[in-house]
Amino acid sequence: MSDVRQHAEDIHDQFSDHLDITVDDVEERLTTLVDEYKVPVDEGRRSVTNHYLEEAGLEREDIARGGSEAVNVEDIEEEEQWVDITAKVIELWDPRSDSVAQVGLLGDPTGTIKFTKWAKSELPSLEEGGVYELRNVVTDEYQGRYSVKLNSTTVVEELEDDIEVGDDTSEIEGALVDMQSGSGLIKRCPEEDCTRVLQNGRCNEHGEVEGEFDLRIKGVVDDGIDAHEVIFDAEATESLTGISLEEGKEMAMDALDTTVVADEIREKIIGTYYRIEGPTFGRYVLADDVEELDGPVDAEQLLIKARSM
Repeated sequence: MSDVRQHAEDIHDQFSDHLDITVDDVEERLTTLVDEYKVPVDEGRRSVTNHYLEEAGLEREDIARGGSEAVNVEDIEEEEQWVDITAKVIELWDPRSDSVAQVGLLGDPTGTIKFTKWAKSELPSLEEGGVYELRNVVTDEYQGRYSVKLNSTTVVEELEDDIEVGDDTSEIEGALVDMQSGSGLIKRCPEEDCTRVLQNGRCNEHGEVEGEFDLRIKGVVDDGIDAHEVIFDAEATESLTGISLEEGKEMAMDALDTTVVADEIREKIIGTYYRIEGPTFGRYVLADDVEELDGPVDAEQLLIKARSM
């Protein structure tokens, strides 16, 4: 079975209870995007799914991908995946939107993860200290930090057993030897509760949008043994470089080119030693605390070494 056919069957399963469509209908629409317009199959799938969501008058959280699998928190490394997790509610925070019923932090023996429960889902309330089996939640990502969203298809079952929550904090000491694509001045989707980085002015979920500027660094830090991928948010980037988000926007406006911001950042940080501490999410370490250390290095030689690991 081809990848396109498999994706078509998955999409059909999501909408079969809501729309009168066949697998062939879905496959034809997806094939047009992939073969004629050369759209990557994952992006094509999102586009076709969004089309049927609009046709059915549904939200993405109203549909579920069949066969969600049980995973540990540390295994969540991709957005828009339907999974089951068993976790303890570590902390609850005040929601900042009327559309959100609860928001907080979940944990299992492998680490912690943020959760959001939509108000319209009408799910039972989660209590701090409670342990729950959460079936059919969808994953999301923001600046390398993954989260899960509880929706109308989620099943919440409270468990009597307690579980130990693991510590996912990492500390790295080494040279920042590379900056990855997506660093510098970027734009994010402005839609409520969507923080995806725009690609050519498009959000994978909401299509063409105006976008809101943000600042970040996606860096590679070599500790002499391993190469670590580290994400610095706007606050950490300003602390590291002295360049604020507003200054970055002004630099880009003066040059009529956003890449000047990444170039300026690169000049300031590449080859510098840092001690970095923060939580690990998937393959990324999120820089919460950063300290510059003594000793400039030959970044090019270290990068060659890091890429060979």
